[in-house]
Amino acid sequence: MSRLKKAMQRAQEIRGQRPNTGASTPIRRSLLRDLVDGVSRESKEVKVQYSKTKVARTDPEVLRKNKIFSLFKEHRVTDEVEALRTQILAKLNKIGGNTILVTSAHPGEGKTFTSINLGVSIAQQLDRTVLIVDCDLRNPWKNHFDLSHDFFGLNINMGLADYLLGNAAIEDVFVNPGIEKLTILPGGKPLSNSSELLGSKRMEELVIDLKNRYRNDRIVIFDSPAMLACTDPLVFSHLIDGVIIVVQAERTSPDDIRRVVDLLQDRPILGTVLNKSKEPRETYV
Repeated sequence: MSRLKKAMQRAQEIRGQRPNTGASTPIRRSLLRDLVDGVSRESKEVKVQYSKTKVARTDPEVLRKNKIFSLFKEHRVTDEVEALRTQILAKLNKIGGNTILVTSAHPGEGKTFTSINLGVSIAQQLDRTVLIVDCDLRNPWKNHFDLSHDFFGLNINMGLADYLLGNAAIEDVFVNPGIEKLTILPGGKPLSNSSELLGSKRMEELVIDLKNRYRNDRIVIFDSPAMLACTDPLVFSHLIDGVIIVVQAERTSPDDIRRVVDLLQDRPILGTVLNKSKEPRETYV
């Protein structure tokens, strides 16, 4: 077992979670169905009509190029994302939650990739709608400046930053990228004082509103900055029902994982996703 996997298991033990004791194995289709049934057996199909939300159709080839694999069933990653979706929804159902914070130790380790693919996968269920909020407002990573542009190919002028500054109403910054039952809240312009705004009363009220407005069917995913890069994820993480930590194989060190877990303290961790592994993708939940 690699040092990284041992550290991930040790981090879970520290949090009082049951560690994954072996290599990742495919989840049987029948088990996936059983777990999904346990979450939504009594649910009805959700229909969405967008009256205020802006609808911007995205070219499917742009989505494929930008690795939104959840839309393309022939790709092997799709099965892995569906397994992650099943486990995360089961955990949210157990705790009665509907909000997720996705983070990592460092920028560029795959948290936005995970946020979007998980969100798209959840939105494909009959009884779920999804909102993905881009909370990475401070420091762009390499060529990643905005979730809506980098992954969906959309040129959006306003987003969360504009709302927090009081320059836009919340209904003016929601966008449907042409994927049924999926809404995104772009980040907007970069902010030097992002920690103060994400920790503000206005952000707190927004999170509470998003959690409660469509509680019966909506899952809200907050794509946050990296934990060891700035304090931004911590200032509002206490409002979120659960956290997913994304780690990159051969990059994120065991010490990085321990530091992230220590920073999160009493925040509930839903799982840890091992990204860019040469072995099959692993999820520790």
